[in-house]
Parts: sequence; C-alpha cells; structure tokens
Amino acid sequence: MKYIIAPIAMLLLTTAAVGAEEITWRNSIKPIVQERCLGCHGPDSAPEYPAFKEQKEQWLAKGQAMRMDSYSHLIAFVVWPNTGATMRRLDDGQNSKDGKPGNMYRHLGASEEERQENLAAFKGWIGHWSLKRWADTSKDELNGIKAKY
Repeated sequence: MKYIIAPIAMLLLTTAAVGAEEITWRNSIKPIVQERCLGCHGPDSAPEYPAFKEQKEQWLAKGQAMRMDSYSHLIAFVVWPNTGATMRRLDDGQNSKDGKPGNMYRHLGASEEERQENLAAFKGWIGHWSLKRWADTSKDELNGIKAKY
C-alpha cells in the first residue's frame, strides 16, 4: 500500500508546484496592479484610453494617466494597438538603448528588490519582452507573447 501512496503523493505535489508556477493576470499580475498602479491608473482616477488620448495634455497636467485596472485595459498596451508600451514603461533599463529605466519602473515597488520581483512577474507573464512598437514587431515576436488571463 505504501508503494502506491508515495507515487500518488509525489504526483500531487509536482502538479501543485507546476500549477503555482504559471503566471497569469489573475494570480500574479492583477495583485501587483492593484497594489502598485491603481492610484493613477484606476477606474476612479483615470479615463479610458480614447478619452485620455483626446485630451492627453489636460489629463497629464492633472497627474492622471489612462485606465489600466483590468486585463483588457492592460493587454492593449502589451500586444495591440499600443504594442510594447507596458514593456517600455516598466523596463528597468536593461533592454533600452540608453540604459534608462521606463518612467513607471520606480512604481513597481518600494525597494529595488521588490521592483525586480514585480518586473520578473511581468516578464514571465508577457513572455516575449520587447520594447518595440507595433510597426517594428514581427509575427514571431507577437507569437512569443503569452499574457494569459
């Protein structure tokens, strides 16, 4: 009997570990966004992207940015129409030509360690981490984006 239970226990532990490693919007990214981003990008403080784009300077003067409180809001800045915008904003400078971090990198955490942890979660969620815009992105690069819900 113990020879049957041990392999079953190992299988269950392995399955749980594999399931815990998957990075999705729901289990990994949404909590980061809720904690670190919604003060400026939440439903009460930010407009939808088309409204923001129409009056960008007025919104920025108020210290407000476009809404990013849901998967559908954020994914538009990962894949299309604003391909790579999330990556350009959150990058720590390791992928930029000038080595400067994106303007939102500092908001990823209170310490460098927390920022790197949260950046790693975003990189794991997105998959193909590229700062390229839509016109410069190949089909293969787009296929490398995971960004699971």
